Amino acid sequence: MKLVDRIREAVFAGDLAPNQRLIEADLCAQFGASRSHIRNALADLVSEGLVERIPHRGARVRAITLAEAIEFTEVRMVVEGLCAAKAAARVTDDQAGQLRAIGARMKEHVAAGDLIEYSNCNKELHSFIRLIGGQSAATDIIERIRGNLTRYQVRLAFQPGRAAVSLPQHLEIIEAICAHDEDRAEAAMRVHLCSVIEALEQARPTTESGTP
Repeated sequence: MKLVDRIREAVFAGDLAPNQRLIEADLCAQFGASRSHIRNALADLVSEGLVERIPHRGARVRAITLAEAIEFTEVRMVVEGLCAAKAAARVTDDQAGQLRAIGARMKEHVAAGDLIEYSNCNKELHSFIRLIGGQSAATDIIERIRGNLTRYQVRLAFQPGRAAVSLPQHLEIIEAICAHDEDRAEAAMRVHLCSVIEALEQARPTTESGTP
C-alpha cells in the first residue's frame, strides 16, 4: 500500500484524529518513511482536503464543519444512488444472497443492541453495493470523502433510535437491488441518505470547530 494510502486509512480509522498536528518526525517513525516521502504524502492529502497546513504551525488533520458534512452527504446521495441503480442492473443470484445475508446480520445486531457490529455491517453493505455496481469512479469519489465524515458517522452510529430508522431503509435497498429494480434501488438509497442528513442536523455538535 502506498504511503499516502496508509496515512489516509489512519485518518479514516481515527488513528489520526481531527485537528491532530501531523509532526513529520512522528509520522516518519510511525510509517517507516523518510521526511521527503512524508511531505509528498501530506501534500497529496492537502489537495484532497483531509489535511490542512496552518501558517507557522505545520500540518494537521482537517476537521470539517457540520455544514460541510451535510454537503459531502449530499454528494454521497447522488453517487451512491447511482451505485445502487447499477447494482440492481448487474446483481447476480449469488450476490443477492450475500446482500440478504448482510441484511439478516444487521437485523440480528439491532435486536441484540450491538451497535458496533451493526455499524460494521452498514459499512460492509455500502461497500458491497459499490462493488456490485462496478462503478470505479464513483467508488473513488466516495473513498475520498469518507474520511471527512468519519467522526460524524461514529456519532450517528450511537444516536439513540438511529439503528431502528436506518435498518428498514437498508433492507429496502437490499430488496430493491435483489429485485433488479434500478429506479427503486436508487430511490431507496436517496431516502436513506436523506435521513442521514436529517440525523446529522439532530446530532449538531456544540461548536463548528471540530470539537464534538
